[in-house]
Amino acid sequence: MRQKRVQPRRGASENVILFTVGGFRFAIAAGAVSEIRSMEGLQRFFGGTRHKAMAKVLYTLDRNGATHFVVSAAQHFRLPPSRPTRVLILRHAAAALLVDSTDRMTEISVLHALPLAFNREERDWYRGLAILNAEAVPVVNPSAFLSRGEVAVLRAITEQMQGVAVG
Repeated sequence: MRQKRVQPRRGASENVILFTVGGFRFAIAAGAVSEIRSMEGLQRFFGGTRHKAMAKVLYTLDRNGATHFVVSAAQHFRLPPSRPTRVLILRHAAAALLVDSTDRMTEISVLHALPLAFNREERDWYRGLAILNAEAVPVVNPSAFLSRGEVAVLRAITEQMQGVAVG
């Protein structure tokens, strides 16, 4: 006789926002995003061309008295160039994320550990995997887009560029 599969007890759940970059689906904690908006109002950031590690920062966005550095999710995740249309402004961060589209908000109840095949920087990029409609969806780590050191360098570049523009 076959045993009945025991369903795991429902634990703490988390709301996530699903988004797409280069045809790949990702999720991010809804609490990590303060706003989803169009690309209107973005200002081209040229400081990244001088610092290769900063090349993923394509724009800046001034919002509520703060400057956000807009990171190309395609470049960050080393995906082929894509056609971004939306910006996810991250809460409590100097980063915003350029994505192709946002899908919807959904709830996950289980965050699976990353397989051992994820053994380099992707271990920092992702918090884990969620299973949605039989598809494994990486749940991104919002603090991985820009480190504190990168933000300090970006702010210094911005100040230097503003000084050149004024002078």
